[in-house]
Amino acid sequence: MAASLGPNHPASLNTLFDETSLKDQYDPIRPEDGEIKPLLELPLAREIFGYNPADGRSLDRVSCGEISYTQFVSEKTKAVISAPIGGLSSEQQKSQLLYIGLAALFAFLQSNVTGPPLEFRPTDVIVPSLLRSNTALRALRDKIIRDLSMDGVAVYKLTPNVELFAVARAILMDADVTAANGPLLARTARMRVNFLHQKMLSEVTSTLQDAIYNDLEAIGKRVLVDKTPGQEKGKFLLERATVHVHHGFDAKARADLEQAASERNFQFALTGRLGKRTKFQDRDISQLVILATSAEDTGKPNDSGAPDKVNGEAVAPKKLDLNDDTLLEAISFTKPDGEQSQGKAVSVQDESTLPPALASLDPADQPMLDPVDSAILLAFAAAITNTTPENGLTREETAPYATRVLDGGSSNWQIYTQGLLLRSRIEGYRSRTVERSVLQMQALVDQVLADTATQDTQLSEAPQEPSTFLPRPEKEESASASDRLRYIWLLSFSTRWDLESELANRWVNLGGLRTALDIYERLQLWAEVALCYAATEKEDKAKLIIRKQLYQPTGLDPEDENEKFEGPELLPLPADAPRLFCILGDLESDLTHYERAWEVSNRRYARAQRSLARHFLTLKPPALEKAADAYQKSLHINRLNHGAWFALGCVQLELKRWDEAIESFTRTVQLEDTDAEAWSNLAAAMLRTSEPSELDEQLEQERQQPQPPEPAADEEDDAVEQAPEDPYKRKREAIAALHRAAQLKNTDSRIWDNLLTVSASIPPPYTPFRDVITAQRKVIELLGPKKGEKAIDIPILGMLVDHLVTAYDYNDLLIEVAPDSSSAGWKPEQVVRSGTIAGSILSLIETSVVPLITHSAPLWLLVATVERFRERPSKALEAHEKAWRATVASSTQGAFQMGDEKRWMEIVAATERLVRNGYAKYGPMDKEGFEAAEGEGEPELVAKDWRFKARSAVRGIMGKGKEFWEDTEGWERLKELQGEVGGR
Repeated sequence: MAASLGPNHPASLNTLFDETSLKDQYDPIRPEDGEIKPLLELPLAREIFGYNPADGRSLDRVSCGEISYTQFVSEKTKAVISAPIGGLSSEQQKSQLLYIGLAALFAFLQSNVTGPPLEFRPTDVIVPSLLRSNTALRALRDKIIRDLSMDGVAVYKLTPNVELFAVARAILMDADVTAANGPLLARTARMRVNFLHQKMLSEVTSTLQDAIYNDLEAIGKRVLVDKTPGQEKGKFLLERATVHVHHGFDAKARADLEQAASERNFQFALTGRLGKRTKFQDRDISQLVILATSAEDTGKPNDSGAPDKVNGEAVAPKKLDLNDDTLLEAISFTKPDGEQSQGKAVSVQDESTLPPALASLDPADQPMLDPVDSAILLAFAAAITNTTPENGLTREETAPYATRVLDGGSSNWQIYTQGLLLRSRIEGYRSRTVERSVLQMQALVDQVLADTATQDTQLSEAPQEPSTFLPRPEKEESASASDRLRYIWLLSFSTRWDLESELANRWVNLGGLRTALDIYERLQLWAEVALCYAATEKEDKAKLIIRKQLYQPTGLDPEDENEKFEGPELLPLPADAPRLFCILGDLESDLTHYERAWEVSNRRYARAQRSLARHFLTLKPPALEKAADAYQKSLHINRLNHGAWFALGCVQLELKRWDEAIESFTRTVQLEDTDAEAWSNLAAAMLRTSEPSELDEQLEQERQQPQPPEPAADEEDDAVEQAPEDPYKRKREAIAALHRAAQLKNTDSRIWDNLLTVSASIPPPYTPFRDVITAQRKVIELLGPKKGEKAIDIPILGMLVDHLVTAYDYNDLLIEVAPDSSSAGWKPEQVVRSGTIAGSILSLIETSVVPLITHSAPLWLLVATVERFRERPSKALEAHEKAWRATVASSTQGAFQMGDEKRWMEIVAATERLVRNGYAKYGPMDKEGFEAAEGEGEPELVAKDWRFKARSAVRGIMGKGKEFWEDTEGWERLKELQGEVGGR
């Protein structure tokens, strides 16, 4: 259960909460409505905020910019911890500091994420009067914003009420307040402050990421224990999943979400039910739907998570209707006893495997979910769309999650808002839903702007009321701050400026550039303004906008349209100067701007080095060394950047640094296990570390060495331990990597071809024949329709055939299969045992290779070898004939019209092979499958007239070649062959 502070009067808060009662509490502590301001007005709070007259000198340091207000509060916090005031014990004071920090943190969230508007001006409560003038307050906030920059990445420069976050960070990051052996919620609070800080930055930084995951690991060790209730474990796992999603670790997020659902006994499944999606469907088809039911009834007291209600209806943000002339507002599902459809629904999760609680649900009328369970569904959807949001199939898979949360009713104002936002993101890619997508997002942005607007936002006494797309709900029709903040850490929430930026980006995608620019300019997001212009081929305008933020005007009038802003750099530079310099470097293709971004950030802005590396890659090969060095510098700052590791590995491949490339691609796949290209490149690097020729030489040396004597019985164990290492270990590791790449990118013929080549490069008896067969079959499947028989690797197929005919006896491969019961009188059929390597080779040739052969004589000769192995002489002879015809057809023009001797000799050799290895060998043999009646007739031969056919073949070739080739070597060979078959 979420703990609140209770309706305590400020005077009674001096004895608030003994630390021991909070030691093992994880669940969020939320100040109830009206409790934040009293907490921030406690004597202890006023002491650390600087209201003590003795702090005048220190406040002067703040006003002149020597230190930031965050640093001031941090120093005051440490001072009061070392010398308690007001008669409080040390433990009581730490506890009270914790709640003051939490109050500031939730006030910041209320004024920037959830709303409703704060009922007080944060500056009047937080900032001492000496720093409260407009000029001093602007300077104070600017210094806070600059100090919040991390690894060269800046927060939004106009962040409203940023002093609230400064206070929360200064208190909750203090080591004494959040000691490792202190209250669990204190450690949790520190992790949340860092995570909120990470979300406020324009890019993910490794410094904060490391701190967040260190705290998550420590919290997990205390929460994920047997004594912790499953509901609390589920909440922690859900919160950790949202952190994973933000950092792009989708696989980890999904694993935590599955465990969270299990801990909470939350049952849900993505399945299919028959229904109609459009108004004109005349039959039902299977529609994706989430069936879900919570373990507990949600109709419980309001303080335990049930939604606020007005006139019996749960309060929720306005959900816009689709109003489309084709699509239905919601899927019309077929009732269980309906007879509209003749088909059977195809389920993502088969309906027969659904638990009874889900199988019995009506998809059009499902029960309201517990708010935490709704958040789990939204997190699942976020983890899916985080991978490929533009993929149509992914959107179809994701939409049911949002639909289930929205159609189940308003379980919580903020959760419902997140559901609307998620649906808006999904619908933004479909022509029939894009209008609602944009309008819904506009309505959500207006709602957030209106709900988070405070007098303090504009530093004025009477700011204008924000305009909204839809009428603003009355106060009683809106949720309280406590209700909105109840589950905030379990959601992938966005700040007000991030939502506006997302809306602007949506307008850019729809071609509404002017609307997007209006939003960006109002937010003073000059980098995004420049990128908008650059995307529309107005690079000069983009350069001017960036230069205006970094350089002084060349002339005297900065408003002059011809001003170039090529003067000295501004002092001070803006907080986001590193990013601006990098964008300018991209626009002007000037590496000095990237170098300046690196220096301005005190060598902490990793993107500057990545940009430098990409610039070097556009130059001549000698610059590859510089590119590799730049990528390594960027990774020294941010070691969890997947793209940088991949790019560095590619550069190292070009530089032939195989071992270093292996390390880089290994790091890449550790960060993102689903990167098929990285797995493929890892295999390529592995193969280069040990050249095949070296391995062959090593094997040959081993073969030539005398074999050691058989070990005695008591020496066998030692002999096993000293077994020689597999000389092809590196290649097998490469094969494993290629397998993973092929699994992830199943339709990439290049990866399958690499797997085929590497597998076949290991000679017998080490050859992984199953990998060779599987890869060749897949290459044929992917390339066969376009390339035909050229998709077959003839040398590799020849190796398979050679292994087949030398390592196996055909009769040993056969098993008898009992006939069907309806086949009375038929004898059991003999077939090749399936699952064996020999059976797989035969299946490959029969089902994949033979249907593809058109003009390849070598392939028909391999088929002939296989048919001989299978004791089918007539089929072998037929394959020889096809091979001969293919050779003659391909060489006729060169041999008989152009006088090409090479082609002529190919025809001569093919004819000799046909006569001697084909007709003469198979013609006199008994035909397979022939059984004469007892005592009747003689066995049928493969070709009674094989001599006639042989003579005809030789005669035909000699007739065509007489003009060019009479009395040549080839002619004499044919005459000799003619003599061999000239008899009867």
